[in-house]
Amino acid sequence: MKLNERSLAFYATCDAPVDNAGFLYKKGGRHAAYHRRWFVLRGNMLFYFEDAASREPVGVIILEGCTVELVEAAEEFAFAVRFAGSRARTYVLAAESQAAMEGWVKALSRASFDYLRLVVRELEQQLAAMRAGGGPPAPRRPRALPAKENGCAVWSTELPAAPIGTATGARPGPEPPPLPPRRRSVPNGPLDSASFAQLHEWYGQEVRALRSQWLSNRAQP
Repeated sequence: MKLNERSLAFYATCDAPVDNAGFLYKKGGRHAAYHRRWFVLRGNMLFYFEDAASREPVGVIILEGCTVELVEAAEEFAFAVRFAGSRARTYVLAAESQAAMEGWVKALSRASFDYLRLVVRELEQQLAAMRAGGGPPAPRRPRALPAKENGCAVWSTELPAAPIGTATGARPGPEPPPLPPRRRSVPNGPLDSASFAQLHEWYGQEVRALRSQWLSNRAQP
């Protein structure tokens, strides 16, 4: 992929809100030394600078096709960004606290477009369930950070699978109605060509309308 350095530098330092920012210790590619760098996450691009006042990034990491893992390293609160492939580089980073490390791991794990596609797919399923059932779905409990086993824990962009031994029929309460066929188009064109922001807005409008209708029907005697 061809990247224009001037455009990247502008995007890295523009006034738009960032997804995450802060100091991290970055391990050198050929040396074991760690260097303190200022990191800025925007979308699926992780920029790093010499310091917080720098106006030009030293480098950028494109967060596609990667996993974020906790690792054992000389620095405390270390984690790694790994890419598939025998020649792919692994970036070893370290935060300054446990809370900062957890925040970075979550943010980096959710930065790729693959993760956003999964979120859109789940929103579609929730919207379909609301249309079929006439009510909003129960809120999903947030996922906690996994325990560290043998010094390594792995985050991925895949949604959690259902617990083993759990089936739809074994859940308490009535069976939900079958889901209608998934929608293949949106108001302005095919689903695959729409941006995440457009999908969020379109489905948000429908969810609000369905919820208002459900509340209105519930209030009637």
